[in-house]
Amino acid sequence: MQKIHVLLTKEELDHQRLEGRVVIVLDVLFATTSALTALQAGASAVIPALGAEHARSIAASLAPARAVLSGELDAETLPGFVHPTPLALLRQDLQDRILIYSTTNGTVALHKAQQAAAQVYAASLRNAQVTIQHVLREHPHSTVLVVCAGSSAQFNLEDFYGAGLLVHGLQQAPGARSYSDAALAAALLTQGSDALRCLRASRVGCLMTSRGLDAEVDYAAQLHADSGVARLQNGRLVRVPA
Repeated sequence: MQKIHVLLTKEELDHQRLEGRVVIVLDVLFATTSALTALQAGASAVIPALGAEHARSIAASLAPARAVLSGELDAETLPGFVHPTPLALLRQDLQDRILIYSTTNGTVALHKAQQAAAQVYAASLRNAQVTIQHVLREHPHSTVLVVCAGSSAQFNLEDFYGAGLLVHGLQQAPGARSYSDAALAAALLTQGSDALRCLRASRVGCLMTSRGLDAEVDYAAQLHADSGVARLQNGRLVRVPA
């Protein structure tokens, strides 16, 4: 029977939990939503980085015209980098370019996940449905680990809502599965709450709206609006068939 688990923060990741599993990483506000948006906008790949210096070293290995640097640390845009939210990235020319992307939580979660997982995906509210469809088709018998990035070991409401959306999608699909209590709790939250309300009420959502970034939060809250699936391959997020 396929097993479905939800981890509340990236700090819960370890080799034992990861080994052989299919991992879906969520950083709804905003790392995974932004990375998926970049791929939707034509970027050839998104390379998760572990900080500004790591991002610059990656960029130095690429042709200057191909690389776009974007990122934040503790919710502050890195100096000389593009603002890392989805709508800000859509204002960049990303067609056939590589986005090198560094964030406090989401890109760190992706790096941790790839250490031992069989496959790693990045998901958002906007592509939850197609991600589940893809995972069910490609990994019908694998244990699925949904990882909420959180914020520096803190629980994030928006990521938990995203986890619930993924779990609920699995619950609606044919086949027998077992769910951890965290997975069941996430699904119950999603079924009883509105996405935009949750994102706006969350700590990070409140921070973004206080900075006049309401439209970014609204964008991230749109359910099943995108058709792309993002998988980590050789350290790069790339778009794969849904």
